Amino acid sequence: MLLDEIKRGDTVLEAQGITKRFPGVVANDKIDFEINAGEVHAILGENGAGKTTLMNILFGLYQPDEGELIVGGKAVKFKSPLDAIDLGIGMVHQHRKLVPAHTVIENIILGHPRAGTILNLKRAEEEITALSRKYGFKIDLRAKVWQISEGEKQLVEILKALYRGAKVLILDEPTSALTPIETEVLMESIKTMSNEDLAIVPFITHKLPIVLAISDRVTVLRRGKVVNRIKTSEATERSLAREMVGREVIFRVERKKVERGQPILEIENLSALSDKGVTAVDKMSFTIHEGEIFGIAGISGNGQRELVEVIAGLRKELEGKVTLDGRDITQASSLERWQAGIGYIPADRIDVGSIGEFSLIENLMMNYYFDEEFSRGGTLDYRKMRELTNEIIEEFSVATPGPETTAKSLSGGNLQKVILGRVLSRKPRLVIADLPSQGLDVGATEFVRNKLMEAKQEKAGVLLISEDLDEILSMSDWVAPVYEGVIMGILPGEAAKREDVGALMAGLELGGGAS
Repeated sequence: MLLDEIKRGDTVLEAQGITKRFPGVVANDKIDFEINAGEVHAILGENGAGKTTLMNILFGLYQPDEGELIVGGKAVKFKSPLDAIDLGIGMVHQHRKLVPAHTVIENIILGHPRAGTILNLKRAEEEITALSRKYGFKIDLRAKVWQISEGEKQLVEILKALYRGAKVLILDEPTSALTPIETEVLMESIKTMSNEDLAIVPFITHKLPIVLAISDRVTVLRRGKVVNRIKTSEATERSLAREMVGREVIFRVERKKVERGQPILEIENLSALSDKGVTAVDKMSFTIHEGEIFGIAGISGNGQRELVEVIAGLRKELEGKVTLDGRDITQASSLERWQAGIGYIPADRIDVGSIGEFSLIENLMMNYYFDEEFSRGGTLDYRKMRELTNEIIEEFSVATPGPETTAKSLSGGNLQKVILGRVLSRKPRLVIADLPSQGLDVGATEFVRNKLMEAKQEKAGVLLISEDLDEILSMSDWVAPVYEGVIMGILPGEAAKREDVGALMAGLELGGGAS
């Protein structure tokens, strides 16, 4: 293996003049990039800047149209990820590639050449346990993957790469689905790995505080080109954001004053079960009025997903009542709720919010096909559909070659803009925004938050679900921390303190009393 003899400071992986084109797009444009042993090197850029394309080339998933890869001082060509793995390059993708029904150890050795035709689980467990101890990982190797947390799943993916002999570890948005505590654990693990000469960590993320805390260097991409290389010690959040977007970015959205109107959504003693059959929503009650944002703050897995699915008509309630504009919609279908004025922006924009193989026209029409303006007698009017799609593309600044482009070809930020446009273009009475900025770059995050604020100004009610406490505190008129399916209190947004909200999210009662 070319990387067997590396030592701290060596350049172990280098890209020279890498160019990759897709129909209508130059994803990577003559990119030069190198990774040194023992460092954490962050890759920054807006959604669609070319970060993941570059990493996919380094891992052998894509082949460059131009340019050269150099590993351990020798030029190489990857025909597939197997070639990259053989040379000591591992990649942990943003979206998990695990088998939920299998154990942790089975997922780690799955497809490993050393597994052979007869599995030696005892030997594998000993080797993986030693690897876990070396890097400070704590995980039950015999647990089923569906039983473990998102943070533990991330560690499984890292262990899988390390067990295959990775010396270069590519992490694509590793903290996007993690809680703050899980993020801290992962950051400590990354520091431990980077302290080992054979652990080199290119780090792709949109979370600038994490970049500043953990990386040694930053390479910034914009529209497929390298625009700057920076020592992290010389950077700030604002300077990095400016490099990424090409302008100053407003991190905190101004909470607009809007006169509180009539009640739109009323939730009364609502309870619901999780997919595992346990209580996830426990007798929740709250009301959202016209012209206000109601923020649900909580760590993932405390009933947020089940709550929004019940309100959107995608999950059956156990008990309780859902009222929209004075009408009981508890038994209404999801389509009836859409038609009544509920707009749902799901947390999972890929598997729930869109159909990757469908064009943007087809994806946008999922919210319009039942309108007579676009469908009569079962026949769709493609001319009007195309017109509306082009209007949404323009209004929501979607970077795409055209309306026939498939959803799967868009970056995460542009796909979120399509979903946002599909929902907000109907002028809904209630907007359910579930993790609307998760995984987005600073520019796309700013755009999404401004659009939600515009909806509020147009007298819609907004139910905001977020694990980003800064987002909740800066945008919400009312903040409702949740813990194990229970609303721990409802606090006025302007008066809500970070420490109080954090305590309620952890299940602690406030001495002063939340209402």
